[in-house]
Amino acid sequence: MAEELIIGTAGHVDHGKSTLIKALTGTDPDRLKEEKERGISIELGFAHFLLPSGKRAGIVDVPGHERFLRNMLAGVGSMDMVLLVIAADEGVMPQTREHLDILQLLGVEQGIVVITKADMVEEDWLDMIQEDIQAFLKGTVLEKAPVCRISAVKGQGLDELRQKIEAAAEAIKPRSMAGAFRLPIDRIFTLQGFGTVVAGTLWSGFLEEGDSAVIEPGGLPVRVRGIQVYGRKVKAARAGQRTAVNIAGAECTELTRGQVLAKEGALKPVRIIDGRLTLLKHLAKALRSGTRIRCHTGTAESIGRVYLLDQEELLPGDTGLVQIRLEIPIAPLYGDRYVLRLYSPMTTIGGGVILAVDERRFDEKKLALLAQKEKGQPEDLVYHVLAGAGAMLPAGALHKQLSQLTPEEIRACLDKLLDQEKVSKWPIEDETYYLDKEHE
Repeated sequence: MAEELIIGTAGHVDHGKSTLIKALTGTDPDRLKEEKERGISIELGFAHFLLPSGKRAGIVDVPGHERFLRNMLAGVGSMDMVLLVIAADEGVMPQTREHLDILQLLGVEQGIVVITKADMVEEDWLDMIQEDIQAFLKGTVLEKAPVCRISAVKGQGLDELRQKIEAAAEAIKPRSMAGAFRLPIDRIFTLQGFGTVVAGTLWSGFLEEGDSAVIEPGGLPVRVRGIQVYGRKVKAARAGQRTAVNIAGAECTELTRGQVLAKEGALKPVRIIDGRLTLLKHLAKALRSGTRIRCHTGTAESIGRVYLLDQEELLPGDTGLVQIRLEIPIAPLYGDRYVLRLYSPMTTIGGGVILAVDERRFDEKKLALLAQKEKGQPEDLVYHVLAGAGAMLPAGALHKQLSQLTPEEIRACLDKLLDQEKVSKWPIEDETYYLDKEHE
């Protein structure tokens, strides 16, 4: 079980997500004046609480209204577990369905179904709503998820929910500390006397006070002045923690949600990514190559077009290799998940896994490389970066493109590839370069 975990909410507008979080944590996640006036969440909200075991859990409250779905997408990628919130007096609604689609596309597998407002309906109605929900979840990642009936206003079922969160958390593995640190930014603000603060969930690595870092896209060098985790000042943060970072070297006006705070050289901003796309099965029509889309990955959103690489059109429920060409650069890594929405109307159509982050357009050789990369063996990844470069690279350059692997893992992969005679080694001055055999 992870030492700390990030829980997210999902569900239709006004089904009680923010009220539930306030009842669990004592913190109101709605911080904007407009949110309090309208009674709905617009931006991401955050809170934290202790589980019965004493372990700490952070909660991300996402907006339920369809107009604010882009904000919801910015919060989902950091979740270890989801509370799918469904109101007893309404049952499954449109945003319940879309949020569940997004959870599946982004690989969120652990969750609990929370039926809220249980005090507003009769027991027979509650039983019927639960049956409807279980039928709706059949065949999804939450098909076997535990169900908890609660009334946040009366406190009914909250202790049971805490116990079920603790039990479900047992299956969640700690996030890897390997590789460079990176923190997709979901909040930016200024604190008087401190300056610029960026916040998000640390996806990988280990971040320490005094570290040099860079914000990508943008290549903006910054220094870590201070770190807070769940409101407590700390010297360091590790992967999986909700983290606020006080930085020197950047003003709030220079930054935007979707950028990433990372170790220098760990990320490369790109406008072209390749990946495996799965189209949602309930769509009304097939996806054609060149369709204008909105691509969401991490906390970023970028408009572009999606091009099919291995077929003329993609039918609902089918999967295929795609190239996504974006108007604004993003800074993802191999293996990150993404979601696609139509440019207009803004509906979710599918998502998948990023297989390549580079600026090369499609050719037949690239299709073969993508097919091999899906196998995911570390030495295959190292080889395909070398093959894609078509030139000699030092081990350090490989680490910049594969920061999910440690330098030691990359060296071990290179040794395997040398033994397999797939690459050659070239000592030049004080550096050792590597080249795939096809380009000798």
